[in-house]
Amino acid sequence: MSDNPQSDSPVLAKNNTVDAVVAVLLFIVGSVVVFEARRLGAGWGSDGPGAGYFPFYIGLILCISALGILYQATAGKSKDTDAFVDREQLQRVASVFLPALVYVFAMVFVGIYVASAIYIALFMIILGKYTPVKSVLLGLAVNAFFFVMFEVWFKVPLYKGTLDLLGFLGY
Repeated sequence: MSDNPQSDSPVLAKNNTVDAVVAVLLFIVGSVVVFEARRLGAGWGSDGPGAGYFPFYIGLILCISALGILYQATAGKSKDTDAFVDREQLQRVASVFLPALVYVFAMVFVGIYVASAIYIALFMIILGKYTPVKSVLLGLAVNAFFFVMFEVWFKVPLYKGTLDLLGFLGY
């Protein structure tokens, strides 16, 4: 539900639709578990349960639960057709999720420290409306502290990325 009850933002998904999609995904996961458990041996042998015995029943419970959720979402008398998300809410979530996704992919190339400094600075500038100087200084300070803490004090090297931009530091 939107923070503003009079919001004119169009509804992009309803609760019952999202419930149905999640139920289908849960059923797929449960089916994979059941299939793999049967492949491992879900029966009871002379020495006790097979390797897939308990996973089989967990997968079966997942599948049955998913069918119940799917029925409730699509054909149940009390299906919830309220708004799950409207455009405004989705934009707010995307404004945090998409930069986080870029951050994760950036770590592969520039490493955790450089990517984190950039992420903090840009987040502060764009979403927090802080000045660029303050944002960059804080992003660098936070990551310098973490660098000293992990690399120097704890002697736990964190991933530096394929470009290894911090290689000149000798760590």
